[in-house]
Amino acid sequence: MLFPDYRPRRLRQNENFRRMIRETELSVDDLIYPIFVIEGKGIKNPIPSMPGHYQFSIDNAVKEVQEARDHCIPAVMLFGIPDKKDPLGTGAYAKDGIVQKAVRAIKAKVEDILIITDVCLCEYTDHGHCGVVNKGIIENDATLDLLARIALSHARAGADMVAPSDMMDGRIAEIRNSLDENGFEMTPIMSYAAKYCSAFYYPFRQAAQSAPRFGDRRTYQMDPANSLEAIREVTMDVEEGADIIMVKPAIPYLDIIYRAREEIDLPLAAYNVSGEFAMIKAADKLGWLDGKKVMMETLLAIKRAGADMILTYFAKEAARELTS
Repeated sequence: MLFPDYRPRRLRQNENFRRMIRETELSVDDLIYPIFVIEGKGIKNPIPSMPGHYQFSIDNAVKEVQEARDHCIPAVMLFGIPDKKDPLGTGAYAKDGIVQKAVRAIKAKVEDILIITDVCLCEYTDHGHCGVVNKGIIENDATLDLLARIALSHARAGADMVAPSDMMDGRIAEIRNSLDENGFEMTPIMSYAAKYCSAFYYPFRQAAQSAPRFGDRRTYQMDPANSLEAIREVTMDVEEGADIIMVKPAIPYLDIIYRAREEIDLPLAAYNVSGEFAMIKAADKLGWLDGKKVMMETLLAIKRAGADMILTYFAKEAARELTS
């Protein structure tokens, strides 16, 4: 029997061969760890749909960031949950807002880790939408100034990077101009450039208490059916001054990550969102799959698709696997 000249199994026969020809490497340096911060002291509220994750008061958030740093995770992302909400989300850009206080506290006690802040209104508005609402309509242009105020307040508090997640048109340019005019020209912007209107966000909305009180977010988040539009969104944010581009969610949109990687030469992030995390955790609990192996395969797939960094609720678990 004749065999082909090339036998792929020759280079799969033991782990050393497999290591030598491995095309994609996942590293702890790729990970960003999301943390939810809430008002109060000594609080660590479990999030039922996200096992191992909590709403932390600032004192406990500081400890959580220290633990992330000890796992060699290079960055965390802060999401704030205020004690009061109003139509304009004023707590999002208040000097003594929950994120602003958390940034200052973490910076005072934890060294050598980057603090990224989510820039949006949905956690802070009483209607739960990511923009100003006028007669049931989410007003794009009226929202831009508020987003710029949020980003600037985070930078003033000491944030290393701001990450607008609202999907309003033109917000990157507005934020970039505001930061530059106020002496924060070195503060990078990580843009949620291709953020889809996804059912995979449900656990996050419970954790962040940010579900919309009416309607949905289809008028500003992307239609899951579209891919060409994602490239237009990415290109627009690059032109407006984004430093890092993000695709969200990750696993259902690996094709978008791949296309974005082909189209742009900026660093590319992907958000392995709460629903993706919750499904793996639930299946592991039921004994339907090996959660640890699926976690690592999932993160590797996101990296293989083209992501340079991954925002993931698996960050601490994955870091333990990668550094053990």
